[in-house]
Amino acid sequence: MPLTGKERRHLRALGHHLEPVVLVGQSGVTEGVIAAVEQALNDHELIKVKINEGPEGRHEVADRIAADTGSDLAQLLGRTALFFKRRKLKSRFEDILKGPHEPKAVAKPAEEKKPRRR
Repeated sequence: MPLTGKERRHLRALGHHLEPVVLVGQSGVTEGVIAAVEQALNDHELIKVKINEGPEGRHEVADRIAADTGSDLAQLLGRTALFFKRRKLKSRFEDILKGPHEPKAVAKPAEEKKPRRR
């Protein structure tokens, strides 16, 4: 399921402080790059990839990585791409993606306690 605009914005905020974990070199997108991105997505779910000059443009590289890994492109800023792929089990982003835009359950008011006599 593709990310909504609010989810994408929330992921961009969470990924702001991240450093790139995979570098795409002059050879472009190779099997090794795809394997490294898949492993990093499995470990972290949200990663940055640095795209250097190569045979393909940065948009084509980002689209190809997203398609080959089954991830979502959350952001492409300059030559740095932010990818997200939720794990099926034990995802860190289950509650986070609901974020501030989802209505929260209203807590029941606590019963007032009577003062104790001494």
